[in-house]
Amino acid sequence: MDVADDIARDVRSGVFAPGMWLKQIDLEQRYGCGRTEVRRALDYLAQKRLVQHVPNRGYHVFLPDGDRAAHILELRVILETAAVDSVIAQSTAAEIERIRGLARQFDEAILNGTILDQYEANLAFHRGLLGLCPNPELLNLVTELRGRTSSALAGQWSTRARVEQSSREHHDMVDALAAGDAERLRDVIATHIRQPQRK
Repeated sequence: MDVADDIARDVRSGVFAPGMWLKQIDLEQRYGCGRTEVRRALDYLAQKRLVQHVPNRGYHVFLPDGDRAAHILELRVILETAAVDSVIAQSTAAEIERIRGLARQFDEAILNGTILDQYEANLAFHRGLLGLCPNPELLNLVTELRGRTSSALAGQWSTRARVEQSSREHHDMVDALAAGDAERLRDVIATHIRQPQRK
């Protein structure tokens, strides 16, 4: 997925602005690859909500609706913070260490991985944490809500400082979980989810 990562990097850096149409022929020339590779990369990035496919028209960089995204983030805050007590109740020392390992994998992706590696590691961390909740429908609903907004690739991690802040918040969540501090865990989760809205 080298081409997908190259496109993701160019979106993140502003080479391709939100809403901009991506012509496959231009991408082939830019990245020195064939139409099949470009199409596969665009389809993959559409699954990740970095680009959007419009049948019979092509692909454009995801253009988030600010109000809609803010409302969805607030729904996530409500759902994910409501799950904290059950997440803490279900956590064992082994589960906490597994979640801590997922936070470290995100750190490793920041240092040595691609943007797509960071994205996948971030999702794995959040699925692991919320997966401690005994209600699987909550995890399904939050996953579905994530699908209604732009991915972190396009917005949340627009700077190195932002991605490093996400990493610190992951570790803060694990520390709060290990301490059984529900109030602190709720606060960090809410702050973390609202990160894209911070200036």
